[in-house]
Order: sequence, then C-alpha cells, then structure tokens
Amino acid sequence: MSRWRWILTQLNRRLWVHATLIGFLGVATAILAAFVERFIPWQLPTHIGADAVESILTIIASSMLAVTTFSLSVMTSAYGAATSNVTPRATRLLLEDRITQSVLSNFIGSFLFSIVGIVVLKTGAYGERGRVVLFVVTIVVIALVIISLLRWIDHLTRLGRVGETTQRVEDTTRQAIDLRLAQPFLGGRPLPSEPAGATPIPANTIGYVQYIDMNVLSDCCQHQDADLFVAAIPGTFVYPDTPLAWLDERTSPTTADALREAVDKAFSVGNERNFDQDPRFGLAVMCEIGSRALSPATNDPGTAIDVIGRLTRLLSLWARNQHQNVDVMYPRIHVPPLKTEDLFEDAFMLLARDGAGLIEVQLRLQKSLHALSRMGDADFRAAALRQARLAHERANDALPSAADRTRLGESAFFHTNEQDIL
Repeated sequence: MSRWRWILTQLNRRLWVHATLIGFLGVATAILAAFVERFIPWQLPTHIGADAVESILTIIASSMLAVTTFSLSVMTSAYGAATSNVTPRATRLLLEDRITQSVLSNFIGSFLFSIVGIVVLKTGAYGERGRVVLFVVTIVVIALVIISLLRWIDHLTRLGRVGETTQRVEDTTRQAIDLRLAQPFLGGRPLPSEPAGATPIPANTIGYVQYIDMNVLSDCCQHQDADLFVAAIPGTFVYPDTPLAWLDERTSPTTADALREAVDKAFSVGNERNFDQDPRFGLAVMCEIGSRALSPATNDPGTAIDVIGRLTRLLSLWARNQHQNVDVMYPRIHVPPLKTEDLFEDAFMLLARDGAGLIEVQLRLQKSLHALSRMGDADFRAAALRQARLAHERANDALPSAADRTRLGESAFFHTNEQDIL
C-alpha cells in the first residue's frame, strides 16, 4: 500500500469525511431535481402540489435534526463509557465504526436534502415534473432513513459495551497479525541485526512509527542500485537520534542523499500507535482491557479471563503460520522481524502483574500459557514458558492463601517443559 493510499484509508475512517460526502450528495440531489425536468420528454401521469412536498420535507428536516443531535449525544456517552470501562486506546476503533458513520451520515444528508429542497421549492424553481421527481426522491430518502433508524437501534444496544469493544479489538488485531504473517518483513528480506559499519538515518522527530511505504523505499533502492536496512518497524517509539534505517558503509554520498530523502517520505511518524502494521499494539490494547477489568474500581475478573482466552487465540495464529511461504517483494530492503518474546510480553505482562492476587486469573493464565507452550517453534515455546514462570513468581508473592499458592504450584508446568526445550 502506497503512502497516499494509506492516508486516504485513514481519512476514510473519519466520521466527518463520510458526513461531508453524504451531505454534499443530499444538497446536490435537491438542486439537480430542479433541472432534471427538462430532460424528461414525456408528460407525467400525476400532479404533485408544492404544499404536499414542502410539508414532507419539513417533517424530515425537523425530525432529522433532532435524531442527529440525540444520536451524537448517545455516541459521545458510549465513547466515554468505553474510555472508562475498556481502554482509551480502543475508542479509536469505535470512532471508525462503519455502521455509526453510515447512519449518522445518512441522517445529516437527509437533513441537508430537506433544507435545500424547501429553499429551492420556495423560489419556484421546481416545475410540475420537477416536483414529481423531488417527491419520488423524497420517498427514497424516507426509506433510507427508516432503514438507518432500524440499523441504529440494533447497533446502539452494543455500542460501547465491553464485550463488543473487546471483539472489535480482537478482530482488528487478527487482521494485523494475518497481514504481518503474509509479509513478516513487510515484503522485504530478513535483517537479524544491525549491519556492521552502517550509517544511521536519524528520525529527527519524536513519536511512534505508524507506517512504512515500502514501495517508495524499493523504487529508490532499485534506481540507486543500493540496499537499505530498516531499523525502526511500525510501533517503534523514536527520538531525534533514533535510526529509522541504516545505509551500507560503501554507499556513495549521492546515493545516501537519495535514500535519506526516500526514508523521510516513506516513514510516517505520529503521536500515537496505529493498528494497521503493528500487531503488538493490538495485543497491548487487549491486555489493557483485561488489566482495567482487574482494577479495584471495576473488579471484573471474568473480563480478564475472557481477554486471556482471546489473547491465546490470537497468539496461536502466530504460532501456526509464522514465516511460512514468505514472498519477497522488495529484495533490496532488509527489515528486522517481530520478536516473539515481545508479543508475549505485550499480551500477558500486565495481566500477570495486576491479577497476581487472584487465583482464578492465575490458573487461567497458566492453562493458556501451557497450551501455547506446545505450539510454534522453539522461540515461541520459550516465550510462553518465560511468561508462565514470571506470572507464577508474581502470584506466589501476592496470593494471601497458602491453599491458593499450593493449587497454583500444582498447575506449574514450565520446569519440565524448559528441560524439553533445552
């Protein structure tokens, strides 16, 4: 995906973009109805009075204004509830909800269509055939509003709920994992470590790497007949002196300048992390949801247990398909891999810490990590065993009951499994 396409994708997820487009469509429809009658050569068999159309448009305009205002207040309350009960990082996915954007855009478009229709109707711009066309379009708008209301009523019963938001985060994280599994090195070649004698290209800014346009980097590398070594993958927090990429020590000054310019164009650095190319962020947000559920104010270990199951499901995808059938699309670009140990830390560290004093959470955590320790390659199994051992150590210090500590000790599996890996 090119940088411009990625930017357009981000804009397409904004509510105001959808509302603006549908609003323009509503205005254009009301205006075009005044000019379309000249292209209707036949005489229509019916007659529609201006008062009849005006009264319908007035009802639509007044009702849509009230419905839109009410919907915005409900949506804001749902976002606030998600921020308090789930995690602020998940609110972004609610803001990008397609049904919410579609419904509110339809309400705003219907309101603007009605207002403009009334104004043009008052000027007498609609002829007899034009009023019939306006009436037919108004009936279509009413049908669209009814369908949108039914969808909105059904959607409001789930909007902002913990389970619905958690499912949304899981689906988004699964998409990011599937994308990374298809291109584990973003389409380039693997880079195990920093090349010797390499020259860094600094970030010159502070923020998170959100996206890398591999097409721009590849085109420059092919044109300059040079290789580029990526240092900061999406999700990395960079400082002004943090290298975004490295250049080979044999790179000429002219080629180095061209590659630096390509890196500046290809790397998108922002204030927040992005789900698209960063599977670790999705796992971290899932873990935050479980950790928030374990806070004294919420006290909901059931949600934490549910999150552990979802995290197990997501990490099992990484274990089954890791680095299989990799297609190298950009052979001149070398990209470091995602570390499996980092994925496990993002997924389970907060839950193990905040749920250390709850035996039900620790037992489910040990069972899940035990299941994951039987999957994947040696690094994957070792990462699962390490998190199991750390969780067990924290729980031993935090569990107040000796019976709970004994029960947890009986579930410990990592000592035997570590010997198998070694």
